[in-house]
Amino acid sequence: MADITKEMTIGELLNKAPEAAPILMGAGMHCLGCPASQGESIEEAALVHGIDIDALMEALKAM
Repeated sequence: MADITKEMTIGELLNKAPEAAPILMGAGMHCLGCPASQGESIEEAALVHGIDIDALMEALKAM
């Protein structure tokens, strides 16, 4: 899915591509429904969780 960007919020991503949830969970983002996910970008969440943003973006774009 080429139109996913690291600037999107987790909430935007999940609204657009609910199938991304298992990828995020597998990467260590287990609180997908928490309030922070609605305002936190994919990149910010990756930083907070110690996840390599480039690897995560590759996995999301490969969906």
